[in-house]
Amino acid sequence: MISSPQQQAVDAAITSRRSIRAYLPTPVAREDVAAILEVASRAPSGTNTQPWKVYVLTGAARAALCARIDEAYRDPEQNRQHQEEYAYYPREWKSPYIDRRRKVGWDLYALLGLTRDNKEGMAAQHARNFHFFDAPVGLIFTIDRIMEQGSWLDYGMFLQNVMVAARARGLDTCPQAAFTQFHRIIAERLALPDNEMVVCGMALGHADPARIENTLVTEREPVTSFATFMED
Repeated sequence: MISSPQQQAVDAAITSRRSIRAYLPTPVAREDVAAILEVASRAPSGTNTQPWKVYVLTGAARAALCARIDEAYRDPEQNRQHQEEYAYYPREWKSPYIDRRRKVGWDLYALLGLTRDNKEGMAAQHARNFHFFDAPVGLIFTIDRIMEQGSWLDYGMFLQNVMVAARARGLDTCPQAAFTQFHRIIAERLALPDNEMVVCGMALGHADPARIENTLVTEREPVTSFATFMED
């Protein structure tokens, strides 16, 4: 089948999306962020509930939140006081999921020259999450607490739309569940109403091509391993 230019463009935006963990300081125009969010808002949602809400952080607002979370993360006593509000990962791991998780972690650390015994180096790398990996734009996503599992499925489609729309504009992203541990700090700093729950964060900007961590390309299973085609 001959692909059309439209198919090629869409496929390229999807397949070139990667979790970028180092950014250039190049600013991203407010109108570009707004355009990305407008496109992303076309994501489907059950009965058009549109459960997403986004806080766009740049400049001093971004820096203040990053500094406060970084402080809490690095202080053991403060760190212990902050827990995730929802379970992102399974409470009990099994193969093949734990194997994939370990592989991507050690592949990243290997690129950065971090060995298993370098706990301090790994902690420092994790702390970069809380600075949006130096991206000039940080996004915090929230959802109303009354929404149930179906709305979280809808939210995932919205998040994917954000990342794909960013790629279509030559920008990069990294979705970040790491922020959920510090939801109370985020709620305080962003003055979130009580009904809003932090879903995740996301870095948005221009990838730094000189950084080794940005060469990481994670593996994907072949279609034959996860799809079952049933025919008459």
